[in-house]
Amino acid sequence: MTVTEIITLIVVGALAGWLGSLLFKGKGLGFFGNFIVGIIGCFFGGWLFDVCDLSLKIFKGDWKWLNAVIIGAIGAFIILFVVNLIFKKKK
Repeated sequence: MTVTEIITLIVVGALAGWLGSLLFKGKGLGFFGNFIVGIIGCFFGGWLFDVCDLSLKIFKGDWKWLNAVIIGAIGAFIILFVVNLIFKKKK
């Protein structure tokens, strides 16, 4: 992995985790929590889109990296939803 790929993964993961937490409207996990959820969400979202034979081509050219952010945010949202179901506090 090159330095550029690592930096891209960090930025995309952080943005995807942040967007996922905004969409889920749960309590915040902080930067590092959002980052970890975003990275896992990127991998999960990419896998899910691949398994379902879907593609996201909203942005083209220099902006096509935003497609990865959206897929990562969808993956992060699903992960946050499942984690919240498992660890839901009973009132």
